[in-house]
Amino acid sequence: MLDKGMPRILVTPLSALEDAILQHRPSHVVSLLSPNHMIETPAGFPPPRHLRLGVNDIVDPAAGDAPPMRAHIDQLLEFSRGWDGGAPFLIHCWAGISRSMASAFTVLCDRLGPDREMEIAMAMRRRAPHANPNRLLVAHADEALGRGGRMVSAVRAMGSPLMVEEGVATAFPLVNL
Repeated sequence: MLDKGMPRILVTPLSALEDAILQHRPSHVVSLLSPNHMIETPAGFPPPRHLRLGVNDIVDPAAGDAPPMRAHIDQLLEFSRGWDGGAPFLIHCWAGISRSMASAFTVLCDRLGPDREMEIAMAMRRRAPHANPNRLLVAHADEALGRGGRMVSAVRAMGSPLMVEEGVATAFPLVNL
């Protein structure tokens, strides 16, 4: 579901990144990919507006290399706070299901303020049945934003996602979730 003409966060898989940039003309792009598979800034896109976070999609820090860390969330929040909402804020990971959805959830919670975590999570589920936000990224975001576990609980309440190999481009407006 793509809403045009209003401030929005757009989540895509890597395979849709080039088309999304051409079609939606985002002002900012966030790439969440394995450090070993990180992409360069897309041609023609300003490098200062491309945040590249080398992080693997794992939920147990002991389960592999480059797990999501609090520092990743701190970088995401600092970067997103420089976005004025005039053009889309595009977030992608490999499949557009886990790391990117956790990051979109984080930016939405930050932008829309406390006590809206459940509303945001349920809107995410409606708009993206495939969303499966990375729980470790969400836990770090919950801590960074001082939400006292509400973000973690809201993501848990989303229930099981629709199982797909790759997500589809999904827009999350900052109004009328």
